[in-house]
Formats: sequence, C-alpha cells, structure tokens
Amino acid sequence: MKIIQAKELGFCYGVCRAIDMLEKAAKQYSSLETLGPVVHNEQVSKRLDKLGIHVINSLQEISSAVVAISSHGVSSEVESQLRSKPVTVIDTTCPFVSRAQIAARRLAEVGFFVIIFGEAGHPEVKGILGYAQNKGLATLDGASIAKLHTLPRRLGILSQTTQIPEHFNAFVKDVIDLTLQRDAEIRILDTICHDIRKRQSLSLDLASKVDMMLVIGGKSSANTRRLLELCSVRTETHMIEKSEEIDLLWLKGKQTIGITSGTSTAEFSITEVIKRLEDLSN
Repeated sequence: MKIIQAKELGFCYGVCRAIDMLEKAAKQYSSLETLGPVVHNEQVSKRLDKLGIHVINSLQEISSAVVAISSHGVSSEVESQLRSKPVTVIDTTCPFVSRAQIAARRLAEVGFFVIIFGEAGHPEVKGILGYAQNKGLATLDGASIAKLHTLPRRLGILSQTTQIPEHFNAFVKDVIDLTLQRDAEIRILDTICHDIRKRQSLSLDLASKVDMMLVIGGKSSANTRRLLELCSVRTETHMIEKSEEIDLLWLKGKQTIGITSGTSTAEFSITEVIKRLEDLSN
C-alpha cells in the first residue's frame, strides 16, 4: 500500500503565527487565557493547556492578567470591551481574517449592507459581522437575501476565509440574479484565504489519483470539513482526528492512500496517522 501526502500539510501561516505568539507569551507569563480556542483542534488545545494556555468562552470568565484573542478574531465591540479591562491583550487574529474584518467595516461605513458567505455561528463569521456594525447578515443560502423585508440597494458581498471558492462564486451569482435591480450597487470582495485556496486545490488533485483519502483534523474545524467535502467528490474519503480512528476495513483492497490535513492540524498528528497506516499495511 502506497501512502501519498499532499504537498501542503499541517499548520498554515496564520495558525503558526498564533501558536508561536502564545508559546512565547507562555514563557513570559505564568499563565494566560484565550478567548475561545486559538484553533479548532482538540489535540492542539490540550497541548497548549499543558503550557499554561487555558481557554475561556466569555469576558466574564477572565481570571488571568493576560488574555489572547484567538486566530478566528472577535468583533470590534468585544475587542474594545476586552481592552478596557485591566489585562494585557495578545491579538493572534489571522491576517486573512483581519483583512475580511477591515473589508466589512469599510463597506458598512460607506452605506453597504454586508453579506457574508459563511456559517453564521462560526466565531470568525460573528467577528466579521461585528466589524460591519451588524449592518448585514451571514448565510450560505443566496435565496435568503431575497426574503429580506426591505431589500438594500447597496450590497457588499464577502466570504468566510475558509469557504470553497467555487461555492462562493455560485453564491455571488445567486445573489446578483435575485437582487440586481435599477440603481442597485453590488461590491464583491474575495476574502478567501490564499493558503486555504491552495490547500483545497492540492488536496483535490491528490484525491483524483488515489483509492482513498484521509483528511486529518478537528471535527469542529471548518476548513477541515471543507477538505472532506471536496475530496469526497473524487474518491472515498474519511475524516479523522487521531490515528486510532482509522478503520482497518477502510484499507481493504486499497493500493494508494492520500493524506491531507486541515490548517490547524499539528505535525505530530499527521506523523502518527502515517505511522499507523504503515503498521496496518505491514
């Protein structure tokens, strides 16, 4: 059985940057807290917890003198509230997420109703919508825009950074078809992360060449779920977080196994999966 790894695996730039910032802070301070998990990966969160980096879910839970904003970012209102407290703030927001936040703020400031193509409950999306001063909505269904009580004349469309480009393109087309009217103005901003776009493309290419794909990543990771969705179109695909989740029956009759991972998946998790595959193959 041949195991082929995608050319892009493990942490992306934004995650590497966030974890590096937290690890340096952990050495400087006795303990610190992150407002929400810095990344959506249980194994990474457990490792950081052992370093004294603990997760809290609201400002009311703060008990440390140092608090970090996760790589997913927060709304400008939450950030303002956090900075008003007597704590040291470490901002690990991914630069690509920051770019989307700024884009949403600028659109709202000049009178656009902001539409975010993304999961309304995801921390990143909630933060971006907050930067739009809540003058907008987040949805994955273009038809929902047409159901608004009063259809805004000026629409600004952007995307959650981890979405699939082709899906965003289709969404934009749906919105244009449903809402374009006389004197309407629509601005479209591509805010999908470059690293995400490249990883999706490389994973999809590999999925076309193997008998089965394994996508390694946290169950709550949005970008990992996107990889599962994409690769499943090309070949049998399974998403796992740990090596022990591999089912021996999956490997029956398989000659080539492709490996890819979400951008918040640590290298040690990938190494363990590959070793487990090699052991099972032997």
